Amino acid sequence: MNAIADSQSFLQAALLTRLSDRTARVGVIGLGYVGLPLARALVLKAGFPVLGFDTDPAKVERLNGGGSYIAHVSPDTVGAMREGERFSATADFARLNECDVVVICVPTPLTPQREPDLSYVTDTARAIARNGRPGQLVVLESTTYPGTTRDILAPLFREHDYRIDETLFLAFSPEREDPGNLQFETTTIPKIVGAEGPRGLELAAAFYRSVVAEVVPVSSSAVAEAVKITENIFRSVNIALVNELKVIFSAMDIDVWEVIEGAKTKPFGFMPFYPGPGLGGHCIPIDPFYLTWKAREYETPTRFIELAGEVNTAMPAYVVERLARTLDARFGRGLRDARILVLGVAYKKNVDDSRESPGLRLIELLEARGARVDYHDPHIPALPRTRRHPGLAGRPSVAPEPGFAGPYDAALVVTDHDGVDYADVVRACPLVVDTRNVCARLGLDAPNVVKA
Repeated sequence: MNAIADSQSFLQAALLTRLSDRTARVGVIGLGYVGLPLARALVLKAGFPVLGFDTDPAKVERLNGGGSYIAHVSPDTVGAMREGERFSATADFARLNECDVVVICVPTPLTPQREPDLSYVTDTARAIARNGRPGQLVVLESTTYPGTTRDILAPLFREHDYRIDETLFLAFSPEREDPGNLQFETTTIPKIVGAEGPRGLELAAAFYRSVVAEVVPVSSSAVAEAVKITENIFRSVNIALVNELKVIFSAMDIDVWEVIEGAKTKPFGFMPFYPGPGLGGHCIPIDPFYLTWKAREYETPTRFIELAGEVNTAMPAYVVERLARTLDARFGRGLRDARILVLGVAYKKNVDDSRESPGLRLIELLEARGARVDYHDPHIPALPRTRRHPGLAGRPSVAPEPGFAGPYDAALVVTDHDGVDYADVVRACPLVVDTRNVCARLGLDAPNVVKA
């Protein structure tokens, strides 16, 4: 028994030493909007050698050539990471045994039935179990429902004869990336850490303290999972609230944006959220449904969460109907054969990420009603293939000439990127339907601008 305990203590102590002197090699699985910025911080901020894993050979080749496919991680940054062979990428998961720490940053989407799809997580865990070795720290960063690390990952590793918190240390630390936010980055956002056992917690906390300014340990992996999903549900519910208020106040001829600006002058008891054309990104449209699904196991209703989902999901249809009615009221025509310019298909301003963007759904709804739709987005030159909108894959962004010659019957502002000349849009288009209030913010109030 003492020999076993000594072995466990040795594995933990050896990894703590490698973390302290920055000789631990870190494997980052999934080199997307979460994994690549994390790898950047691990190499350039903490000084760890990093091996990145991805199943997409094109990404691997591009990174190893010093290129990038994410706007806020520049080729110059990748080049700096590559200096001295501190960072390389691979699609060979057999190389996981080279790593002391393995961080999982893979997608956690929904199925078409809006149930959790953990296949990327479980496939990755199996690859680690097959190719890893005793003494590794494995951290899941992908957002999921409470209990995933304990109930899904831990048993997978036990099937391969690992003893959790003895020969393999298992933790959960949710990503908190906010692409396009210049105020916060990976290293300045506090890091929640929970684990399956005290050794794993100590190791995970030591690992992240070398990278981020503040680490916040919690009592278990399930608590850490609940923290992340609570953050996103909080945002989803509050965005749904202001979206519903938008519809109500519009019927009363009251500008919801003016109402929010007034309300937020109260120095306590109010936090401003803003309406829009629907939810986008990988987190807010998806994560709440992970909890609603898990709650069924406990026969517990999730009325607020489900209602928020219904309200937010209905927003694209509301926007299309508002556009159609305004075209009819002002010009006596409907959407059939109308030329519509969609401005912005990224899910938020100044990023190159269109995952779950309401802009994609809006294009489909407009075309289903007979409109001829172009889109312009300075950050997304062509639409990527997505599971929900495969028919839009490859469609290019138009590059309107000065004056937005087309002509277009209407412009629909979906994403308020800074790199768009909205004054030109307002001058050129007979109708501008603004879902982001950008025209008013820029002082471009005009009779042809309608908020939606």
